[in-house]
Amino acid sequence: MRLYRIADARFNPESGDGARLYGARWNSPGRAVIYACTTYAGAMLEKLVHTGRQIPKHQVCVTFEFPDDLRLSTLETEHHIGWRNDVLKVSRQAGDAWLEVAKTAILLVPSVVFDVERNALINPAHPDASRIRVLSIEAIRWDDRLFSV
Repeated sequence: MRLYRIADARFNPESGDGARLYGARWNSPGRAVIYACTTYAGAMLEKLVHTGRQIPKHQVCVTFEFPDDLRLSTLETEHHIGWRNDVLKVSRQAGDAWLEVAKTAILLVPSVVFDVERNALINPAHPDASRIRVLSIEAIRWDDRLFSV
């Protein structure tokens, strides 16, 4: 299976340091997580939303690949009422609990941006994370129509 992440080429795409330093929807500060998507288009949508349609320089698409037999978890949103809120309390508690239990290296979560998309959290500290490899790092071609008003 493959996962996609739009990331800054100047930083290690396998560290999770950005999320560790600042926290994000599914993790509190201090906990390293690599955020990715199950589709390339989903990764582009996430980047567009989180940057206010102003794409920072140095962006690349990192494609991760892992074997089909690698176990992963899926977040059941009905058990986490309020996960979509901007306050982030519920979603961070859910992600932090997954990191703490450490049963799997990957957690699939719903995308706030587009309901049918799934985001994937990768725990770089999990023993199975060594089975997830960077397949490619490639430049992105953004269509100018995405940025016209």
